[in-house]
Amino acid sequence: MNDVAYIQRPNRPLHIYALLYLAFLYIPVLFLPLFSFNDAIYIAFPLKGFTTKWYASMLNNEPMFAALMNSIKVGSATAVFATILGIFGAKAVTRYRLPGQKPVVFMIMLPLVIPGIILGVALLILVSRLGITLSLYTVTLGHILITVPFAMATLIPRFVGFDKSMEEASADLGENAWWTFWRVTFPMVFPGVVASLLLCFTISFDEFIMAFFLTGTDPTLPIFIWSQLRFPIKLPGVLALGAVILVVSFVVVFFSQWLQRRGVKEVSGTGF
Repeated sequence: MNDVAYIQRPNRPLHIYALLYLAFLYIPVLFLPLFSFNDAIYIAFPLKGFTTKWYASMLNNEPMFAALMNSIKVGSATAVFATILGIFGAKAVTRYRLPGQKPVVFMIMLPLVIPGIILGVALLILVSRLGITLSLYTVTLGHILITVPFAMATLIPRFVGFDKSMEEASADLGENAWWTFWRVTFPMVFPGVVASLLLCFTISFDEFIMAFFLTGTDPTLPIFIWSQLRFPIKLPGVLALGAVILVVSFVVVFFSQWLQRRGVKEVSGTGF
């Protein structure tokens, strides 16, 4: 009983550290929506007054919406291809013993630890050497490279907790490997697939460094926002857009993590 009580005792220093870390991380971000309602073009205290005109000007900014559509296109393509690769990679890692499996997984996960600026410069040199014109396609390829590790990290727990006897039963009933995957495996890992799609889309949508090196004449939204920061009169509209993106990104990431945890709990049999 004493051991159990000791294990369940809350770690107050760790809780305080977590709260301080979250405050340091997110309090500056909260100034985005605060100043987006400020009736002034300068970011400074005291606030001049409350207004929603910056949101109205944001809605009438056609170049901004063009950049937004570019980011949605790139993010959607990135999420789909990265998730497909993540599904095959997670299934291969958890189902089969492959020669050189650990080095291969290490290479796939390497973009998680390599600085983005290094990857961006390397891909720019490669694309230039191959004579490929910079465009949204090159940005998409770069985003796929950096999001596949996140897709695999999201999907591997789902495959690990998957009951292999379901696939074996399907094979015993005469189903081939392809239809077993679509009719048995895919529905079971579907919550993880949705979580991967949402997470990869959010990462691609918010990514700046890779897009900075690989974009052409059609900027993505982060590149467009960066270009607008040089003009003080356009800054409030950027803050309004940033506030909207902040809220949407939080909802998407929260929903993706909720789906992932729900899927893992269902597979492990713990329920809710």
